[in-house]
Amino acid sequence: MEIATRVWNHRWKIDPIVRSLIDTDFYKLLMCQSVFHNRRDTQVTFSLINRSSNVPLAKLIDEGELREQLDHIRSLSLSRGESTWLRGNTFYGKRQMFRSDFMEWFESLRLPPYFLERVGDQYELTFEGSWPEVMLWEIPALAVLMELRGRAVLNHMGKFELQVLYARAATKLWEKIERLRQQPGLKIADFGTRRRHSFLWQDWCVQAMVEGLGDGFTGTSNCLIAKNRDLEAIGTNAHELPMVYAALAEDDAALARAPYDVLADWHREHDGNLRMILPDTYGTEGFLRNAPDWLAGWTGIRIDSGDPETGAEIAIRWWQERGEDPREKLVIFSDGLDEEKILELYHKFAGRVRVSFGWGTLLTNDFRGLTPDDRLAPFSLVCKAISANGRPTVKLSDNPNKAMGPADEIARYKRVFEVGEQERHEVVV
Repeated sequence: MEIATRVWNHRWKIDPIVRSLIDTDFYKLLMCQSVFHNRRDTQVTFSLINRSSNVPLAKLIDEGELREQLDHIRSLSLSRGESTWLRGNTFYGKRQMFRSDFMEWFESLRLPPYFLERVGDQYELTFEGSWPEVMLWEIPALAVLMELRGRAVLNHMGKFELQVLYARAATKLWEKIERLRQQPGLKIADFGTRRRHSFLWQDWCVQAMVEGLGDGFTGTSNCLIAKNRDLEAIGTNAHELPMVYAALAEDDAALARAPYDVLADWHREHDGNLRMILPDTYGTEGFLRNAPDWLAGWTGIRIDSGDPETGAEIAIRWWQERGEDPREKLVIFSDGLDEEKILELYHKFAGRVRVSFGWGTLLTNDFRGLTPDDRLAPFSLVCKAISANGRPTVKLSDNPNKAMGPADEIARYKRVFEVGEQERHEVVV
């Protein structure tokens, strides 16, 4: 395979890990524009969080090589072609999705400094500054760490060993695609940028999905791949928005309103399929129970934590209680999916709602079982906002294993958002 040859050559200048500011998820740009218009002066800190402590990143990855990649990202700016694509393309049926004032700012942007320190066997990597600038570090930082960890393993493999590895990984993915394409009506998008094996591998996976699924493949969250392959760029919003809005709340009443303030701002910016609710930041049940009536008219819901079947059933009941027809609503499942779970959820909910899937890490980084000691298995690495204007951020999630924030603040948020006992689920990726 061509990828194996490129890996064997492993020349950094040929294959930088992040090669463009739009080598990122589409929803980061949508959220960035919203933040630019609504909360531009907010000062935030983002931090790398390795949930898989058994993966000693600082032992595997050379600090100098990591700095070289991060410095390269800071040298990037939008090219003329990238700017033209963002300004002139149609996204979700809408032209000029990105307004002129935002684009003028983005065209002049260089990402702000980073702060890197080795602490034991892990790295502390943080980013500080204005929210619209700092938030754009999240995806490239994760992509760099994931790929450098992979390179640390691949560097010890021979040329033919690499060819066999990638042939096996390609076969593994194609067998998944063959199973999925047997199901008519299935709709799947690539959500795999942040924890991909590499850019080249993600690009290959997307091409395989295009050929294998045809119209069943709805697009990719990766803007650069969408541009280069003439595909739909897919994405809406993420937990980052309510986490920061909530941290800025002055009292408990403002805290309780914060998740809805986020969506009120989003409502003014977007319509149609971009009006997707992500309800689990502070617990799905409480969020929907206290949601304003206008939210029930939105297009659908993305389910990203907890038991996905339970989350979908809660959403269906909520729509019914609000006088909406669930069969007209879109449910996007996006948490730790692989082909077996995708098919299981599709069979359970097709016909009851409009079903779609955001397939992430186990699409673009499934090398499980292909190396000794499973050294290329994906692991759980995130980069999150940890403070806003000096106040800590909190995420509860529908899975307490994904919760983050100071213990006293977590307790306060649980009280304000009326979150009781929650079932724990293993965080796969």
